[in-house]
Amino acid sequence: MKIKEIKVHITEEEVENRIKELGAEISALYKEEAVCLICILKGSVFFTCELAKRITSPVEIEFMSVSSYGAGTSSSGVVRIVQDLQSSIEGKHVLVIEDIIDSGRTLNYLLENLKTRNPKSLRLCTLLDKPDRRVVEVNVDYVGFVIPDQFVVGYGLDYNQQYRNLPYIGFAEIEE
Repeated sequence: MKIKEIKVHITEEEVENRIKELGAEISALYKEEAVCLICILKGSVFFTCELAKRITSPVEIEFMSVSSYGAGTSSSGVVRIVQDLQSSIEGKHVLVIEDIIDSGRTLNYLLENLKTRNPKSLRLCTLLDKPDRRVVEVNVDYVGFVIPDQFVVGYGLDYNQQYRNLPYIGFAEIEE
């Protein structure tokens, strides 16, 4: 399988403007209190870096890698932590940063796991939300864009580890 065509859905400028707005909203919530951003690898790296630059509160960044996809285009339903946090989040304000939420399985599992680590607060921010694909409810505190149920690439989102570097978000047509 390969990508036949990519159609721009959200431009680079639209992404940048929305990230600025999210940064302002998050800064207003935390004010002078520190917040630990948990970047979910690999897809949310671009989003996390740009968002962190726009948050005026003190920021700490941690990384986790969680997988439920493999090489396909839809979630397998089996969630596993590939890389865990390097430091404790106990007593900290925590904001999980994700690139996309569709089925909700991965984020539901991850949030339940992180709650057991006793953070002061735990919130979720995603660049893209695909509510039509939701099979498990997840409370998303900050949403960049709500998108329809189509396969997307760009701005960190990939197809077989490619297309992450596109500066926009595009709908990808897969060729069998």
